[in-house]
Amino acid sequence: MAAKITLKVNGKSYQEDVDPDMPLLYFLRNNLQLNGPKYGCGIERCGSCMVLLNGKANPSCIIPASAAQELEITTLEGLAKGEKLDIVQEAFIEEQAAQCGYCMNGMIISAKALLSENKNPTDLQIRQALQRVLCRCGTHTRIINAVKNAAQKINN
Repeated sequence: MAAKITLKVNGKSYQEDVDPDMPLLYFLRNNLQLNGPKYGCGIERCGSCMVLLNGKANPSCIIPASAAQELEITTLEGLAKGEKLDIVQEAFIEEQAAQCGYCMNGMIISAKALLSENKNPTDLQIRQALQRVLCRCGTHTRIINAVKNAAQKINN
């Protein structure tokens, strides 16, 4: 049974009639056409569906849309300010930290959450922050370099 829910996504408020149990990921992709978060595993194990919920990286695939009504939701698309990419997004491009790109949403969202709490993380802290995101392409070194690059820019 559909219910009216209101979600604040990327600074805008959206009100829609949806099944309250609809996963937040489906709401973002299907209702709002936001394609940063990807469907991967559907069980919170791969990280491709990561979004920021009140600034913390969280998988959106099994969180009901109705449970996110009181939260600030930020997707990959919401990190940029108009045409200006976020520092983390720029760093991932500069370091060429993508191969297939499927994990990039989760990696960038997780890096953004880490750097908002810790502006000068160690390699170990970076690895720990990114461990929830599955990447099989082998770009881990470039991803870590991208996070360090972004941290350096934030600190300058």
